[in-house]
Amino acid sequence: MRELLIIKTAALGDVLRTTSILPGLRQRFPDLRVTWVTAPGAVDLVHNHPQVAEVVALDPKSAEDLARAEARLKPRAWDWLLSFDDEEPLCSLASALSAKKLSGAYRDSKGSRAYTSDVGPWFDMGLLSVHGKQRADQMKIENRLSHPAIFAAMLGISIGKPLLPESQAHAQPAARFARDQGLFSNGPLIGLNTGAGGRWHSKTISPARTVELAAAIAHQLEQRATFLLFGGPGELERNAEIVSLARGRVRLVDAGCDNPLLDFASRVSLCQLLITSDSLALHIALARNVRVMAFFAPTSAAEIETYDLGEKVVSTSPDCCSYRADADTSSLTTERLCAAALRQLALPVGRIA
Repeated sequence: MRELLIIKTAALGDVLRTTSILPGLRQRFPDLRVTWVTAPGAVDLVHNHPQVAEVVALDPKSAEDLARAEARLKPRAWDWLLSFDDEEPLCSLASALSAKKLSGAYRDSKGSRAYTSDVGPWFDMGLLSVHGKQRADQMKIENRLSHPAIFAAMLGISIGKPLLPESQAHAQPAARFARDQGLFSNGPLIGLNTGAGGRWHSKTISPARTVELAAAIAHQLEQRATFLLFGGPGELERNAEIVSLARGRVRLVDAGCDNPLLDFASRVSLCQLLITSDSLALHIALARNVRVMAFFAPTSAAEIETYDLGEKVVSTSPDCCSYRADADTSSLTTERLCAAALRQLALPVGRIA
């Protein structure tokens, strides 16, 4: 049995998309046993994956959690340790464990954070980059490879697809919600996830533009469309504004902002199309084979692999992919977004990798 340890705790969307490496790793090493260290809030994203044998929940900010995880993992001899987080506590954890091979971030003999050369194609574009932040930022802008393609090349595996299995415990309540709300009684069900939490305002489109987009799509579909509005705990006011602006213009149902993670995922799974920012919902949709129309301004669209399940609408402003919280989103017009959404609605579900 080959023992593999993966350390990947944040962010939630990154944790889920990193599961794309698991099929290729299993293909390369049929006797693989995978243990995954992740944040408590991300456990649900990996613990039901058929290729993950064990999950260790770890809050990197908790000294107690770190000590407990090290005590649990240190006695074991790892064949390969994949350390994908660059935070100081997690680099220290990676360095404290015994592994025949380490790929990723760790602490060097001087106590500084570093990363192994075999994962340079990814870490070279990050905060630890040996090239410095300015060059790292430019490399991120210049990059044209998706996250799965980069990781597959680094690890010597074929490109895989993220997976988030669905259980009846979550699928059945979602189905009841759909039935109670009559979600399939008026044309396609289109999810709207146009926010992105509190940090990245420029990942979003405004409530007014969200409703304008929904109205434009509904008009093209002769009003035969239902929209399901998604959001997180910090988006209650934003979504209330969307509901208010949509009243009398489109048929819109609020999915709520307080759904547990897997319940949120099951409601996303109801949709024929999800219109979304670069956010966790995008990665959930792709993992659940839901067609997407995703828009990008401050972050890299190239990193997102859609697996023939969607279309990316990218800002044409000079600060695209600048990772600025105030990046210009004005080129993400209703006309461009509506046209892309309609193209996706006309297509069947894409290939399943």
